[in-house]
Amino acid sequence: MWLWRPDFTRGYSVRGAYQLLTSQPPDSLDTAADLIWHKQVPLKVSVFAWRLLRDRLPTKSNLVARGIITPEAQSCVAGCRDMKSAQHLFISCSIFGSLWSSVRSWIGLSSVDPQHLADHFLQFTFSSGGLRARRSFLQLIWL
Repeated sequence: MWLWRPDFTRGYSVRGAYQLLTSQPPDSLDTAADLIWHKQVPLKVSVFAWRLLRDRLPTKSNLVARGIITPEAQSCVAGCRDMKSAQHLFISCSIFGSLWSSVRSWIGLSSVDPQHLADHFLQFTFSSGGLRARRSFLQLIWL
């Protein structure tokens, strides 16, 4: 997300806009995409995660967008009546998304789930701090 903080002494400048754009931290999607290619994860799992993070899975909402199924058929299979998107299915669904709290409890973590898949992956992976072995372990669990 970009946040423009105007320079009241000089006003808007192309240089200021360039500095704003180049000083931003990398996009969470790009950072997450770099982490899904783990040597201990089968290639098909990494490809699935890559497609998931880019919303390229054949979810009901994507099938409706392409005209393959009707809008009436896009409700979640869990019966929660929400539109079945990858975001909903993996994070916000009251049935399937609630599995994350069970996983966190199982491994002794506590956190709040972000509402975007890439942010969720990064928070879960880096929730252990700087310990590389633990981070790798959490990365494998998420994938």
